[in-house]
Amino acid sequence: MKNIVLSIFLLLSLLAVNAQDFQCQVSINSQKISGTNYERYNALQQELYKFVHERKWCQYNLKINERFECAIVLNLESQSGDIITATTLIQLQRIVYKSNYKSPLLNFQDKTVQFTYTDGQSLEYVENSNMNQLTSLIAFYLNFFLGMEFDSYEQGGGTPYFAKAQNIVTLCQNGTEPGWKPFETGQANRYWMMENLNNTSYSKFHDFFYQYHRLGLDVMSESPDAGRAAILESLRLLQQVNSQRSGLYMMQIIIQSKYQEIIEIFKEGSPTEKAQVVTIMKQIDPANASRYDVISQSTSPK
Repeated sequence: MKNIVLSIFLLLSLLAVNAQDFQCQVSINSQKISGTNYERYNALQQELYKFVHERKWCQYNLKINERFECAIVLNLESQSGDIITATTLIQLQRIVYKSNYKSPLLNFQDKTVQFTYTDGQSLEYVENSNMNQLTSLIAFYLNFFLGMEFDSYEQGGGTPYFAKAQNIVTLCQNGTEPGWKPFETGQANRYWMMENLNNTSYSKFHDFFYQYHRLGLDVMSESPDAGRAAILESLRLLQQVNSQRSGLYMMQIIIQSKYQEIIEIFKEGSPTEKAQVVTIMKQIDPANASRYDVISQSTSPK
């Protein structure tokens, strides 16, 4: 009997390991809440970590070195009874082919997070149902992560995951929590994020992810000039989207996540490439136009 129990335990452990799709840092910062019960939030942090890592989110069986590296950091801002308001740091990285470099796919803050949590509450989640606002939020971002990663490897590869994220947005619109509805203040929320990505009028966003990463970054270790040229062409796709409609939330997220990388890449470019990329970036990011001047001012290696 002991051998049977041990065999079952080892099998379940193996299945749990194989289920992992992410190497995800999940953390909760509750310092702003006076009188915080740190044990309470440490327990919640551990439950969230298990929620992310013990479920199967991706249709593929990823090897350990293929798991997607990300971070979801909940910075708790206030608490009223069991209702918690927070901002969330969202980060996602992508491994670049034949290099040790990890490219930032996402690096931004979600400032419209609210959820209810009571001590000992189980983190329930069922696809196609909004049972728990916190787990719906985490599931939304994990599907968003998968969409971004697969879009960067295959033309339109992220489509099924963006569709799942969109479904979560739709389910959560019936709740009172912010971040899910089209008519909230401004457009910096999860509704508009998915609207931009699922709107066929802005399909060039998906072309950008693929061309920038798969045709650009992934070839730079062998041919820097060819990779940089492909990245420049991918930025023209963003320029085209911006000419259709400026100020899209997804454009803001891309710029926030990629601008420093773009600057470093094109510091090494030709004078023509530098001039072109500076023009593009100032058009799509006019509020921060001056930060791209460093590209033109840099000296390319001979």
